Amino acid sequence: MANAEKVAKAGVTREGGWLYYIDKSGNIARSRMVRGGQKKKPGDKPEVIAKTGVTRDNNYIYFMDDAGDVARVPRSKGGTARSKKKSTKKPAKKAPAKKAAKKAPAKKAAKKAPAKKAAKKAPAKKKKK
Repeated sequence: MANAEKVAKAGVTREGGWLYYIDKSGNIARSRMVRGGQKKKPGDKPEVIAKTGVTRDNNYIYFMDDAGDVARVPRSKGGTARSKKKSTKKPAKKAPAKKAAKKAPAKKAAKKAPAKKAAKKAPAKKKKK
């Protein structure tokens, strides 16, 4: 990330099949990744790889960068708090609307006869054995 700020140096090298993250206490930890159809093994627990003890600030997102160090970037503000850039362009003038031609009044639809109800069928006869 371009504007990432290094918080702690650890120099952890990544291995395939593991998910690396910063745990609640600010240390670099890893967990075995489980793929589709697999189940987590009972002995698979997160391992602490490097104890950095970083204290978190809620205005930043913390992650392990490519060099294996703990880095942070400012958390983006979402919702209505984000201000929109004002455009310097003037709005285009609208052309005057053309008057619509008068239409002939619509013809009234002829009334339809009510639909007939289907007659009830007699119950099926039972077969004799």
